[in-house]
Amino acid sequence: MCLAVGLFAGVVKGLVGFAMPMMMISGLGALVSPELALAGLIVPTLLTNGWQALRQGPRAAWASIRKFWRFLVAGGVMLLLSAQLVRVLPVPVMLAAIGVPITIFALSQMAGRQLRLAAPPSARIEAGIGAFAGFIGGFSGVWGPPTVALLTAMNTPKQEQMRVQGVIYGLGAVALLGAHITSGVISRATLPFSVMLVVPALIGMGIGLRLQDRIDQAQFRRATMVVLLLAGLNLIRRAMFA
Repeated sequence: MCLAVGLFAGVVKGLVGFAMPMMMISGLGALVSPELALAGLIVPTLLTNGWQALRQGPRAAWASIRKFWRFLVAGGVMLLLSAQLVRVLPVPVMLAAIGVPITIFALSQMAGRQLRLAAPPSARIEAGIGAFAGFIGGFSGVWGPPTVALLTAMNTPKQEQMRVQGVIYGLGAVALLGAHITSGVISRATLPFSVMLVVPALIGMGIGLRLQDRIDQAQFRRATMVVLLLAGLNLIRRAMFA
């Protein structure tokens, strides 16, 4: 079942560019402990984001890093700080802290209440969203929704949004790996479980990318919001019954 979760999460990741951590921590969390679920998503997330970031080549990826450096710096600092909360934060609180903002954002977007930001946004807004994404990501492994909110509000084209997400999440995944080696979540006992999930995640990613190449910008946006809403509702459900 854990391998099937990795495969499905990879398909979703390839289709909309994010949600692998959300899918994996939701699916794996129903099968193993929350701490092991978090450990399990780290290596597949790192490798699939590397693939996504470099799909148009290193030069395009570097341009995305330069464009969103404030987001990356603020998010990285907060991710490292909040990673230490994994062992002390109650599970229902952790799940609700992720699920509620995801659900509110997805519902508002689907209702037509779309945020609009200048491209590029102000330094304060970009750094603030990055810090919030990093704070959530450090203790949960999930930092996609604030990133998607920023890129969606900027009306970023599909291909660029996929690449930027890959760059941001990939660098975040490197920071997450380092943070949780320090926190003890990644250890000799948990690392093999994470490595085991890499192959199904990569297979799923390939399937999702093929699907994503066939849809237009409007379909891509709708798929993104549907994934966000389902993930958010599932996390809220788990928080209520944890």
